[in-house]
Amino acid sequence: MNESAKLLGVSAKGPRFLQLIFVDINGVPKGMEVPIARYEEAIEEGISFDGSSIPGFQGIEDSDLIFKADPSTYAEVPWEGIARVYGYIYKDGKPYKADPRGVLRRALERLEKEGYKAYIGPEPEFYLFKKNGTWELHIPDSGGYFDLVTLDKARELRREIALYMPAFGLVPEVLHHEVGRAQHEIDFRYDEALKTADNIVSFKYVVKAIAEMRGLYATFMPKPLYGYPGNGMHLHISLWKDGENAFIGEDGLSETALHFIAGILKHAKALTALTNPTVNSYKRLVPGYEAPVYISWGYRNRSALIRVPAFWGNGARIEYRCPDPSANPYLAFSAILLAGLDGIKRKLEPEAYVETNVYEMGEEERAKAGIETLPESLGEALEELKKDKVVREALGEAYENFIAYKEREWSEYVAYLESRELPLETKKVTEWELERYFYV
Repeated sequence: MNESAKLLGVSAKGPRFLQLIFVDINGVPKGMEVPIARYEEAIEEGISFDGSSIPGFQGIEDSDLIFKADPSTYAEVPWEGIARVYGYIYKDGKPYKADPRGVLRRALERLEKEGYKAYIGPEPEFYLFKKNGTWELHIPDSGGYFDLVTLDKARELRREIALYMPAFGLVPEVLHHEVGRAQHEIDFRYDEALKTADNIVSFKYVVKAIAEMRGLYATFMPKPLYGYPGNGMHLHISLWKDGENAFIGEDGLSETALHFIAGILKHAKALTALTNPTVNSYKRLVPGYEAPVYISWGYRNRSALIRVPAFWGNGARIEYRCPDPSANPYLAFSAILLAGLDGIKRKLEPEAYVETNVYEMGEEERAKAGIETLPESLGEALEELKKDKVVREALGEAYENFIAYKEREWSEYVAYLESRELPLETKKVTEWELERYFYV
């Protein structure tokens, strides 16, 4: 083995092939395999590919793209004997506008110009099912929230997932059964925003792969079953400046943190197009479950859109509770962080503070408190996005690709409902959604 290979982290008895991984507009991993001998070339010169059939990427008339590997993301897949690496997409020698990872890199550069570094910790939830060749989903266990024995048949699988996670740079922290039967959560350690976005993609890959090896299907679909709790992905967010947590104040949260909260609340409606980007997302965002639908904030209040958890030491953070795991983490993080930065720069003050259960408040009481409601459909969210300059600009030139792709998705769903004579406001989970989102 040559010295350059050692510097790149490739072991002497390592894999012979390398997966070059990027994500499409939906956050779904895409890529290609090359012999491991081309790793250095993938870093220095890049590997060309045709982007015309990647969702949200180039049209067929202008499709030549280049993938350049980011060596800091190199990992070896224990059960396949291959390696994988994330990277950035280029076109004509320049960063490609619709590359989600590149969008987040540019957003973080804007944040850094103001002196901030963002850390994010996610809580992605998922269901495990047995599938019988139709869309009748079979539930393999009847466990409930935090169940440990007898009812929870998937506890060994959760442990197996956690044991594999460190191979991809993820540090598992808490494993538990969630509220829904066959619903689970494995939390992993927070990290810098770009690393966390990579970690979410890796985590979903590990969960699905291990489940498949054990004869099950894992889905991060926001609402796979009508009448059951949906899959959320709460985000714990903090900003740091000069090595210190900028959210810590003299007596609780700092002014910076409050302005950041205000920025998210101000742009919350448009943000849902990125944090809840599927038709199915809005089957989860309904009253009666833990998913928040009212634009409000409070301390320790789990019915609010933004919750401030109790914290000790440097643990000051906010918990943004509406995102779900169908979100493209790179695009969602870009929009959230720059919406919060807008609040900081404009010194906005957070409104709609509430410490009571928002769901138990009457409509008149919520209106008096200035509490508005999140969009009720993907179509509504896209209209809010079109009106919000800050969130649009967070996506840069990728905005055009995103809005075109998602408007087409919404139109196809509306056409499906019309063909089945189903009402637009239906909250039932349709076969159209299962076919489109189950494996996302």
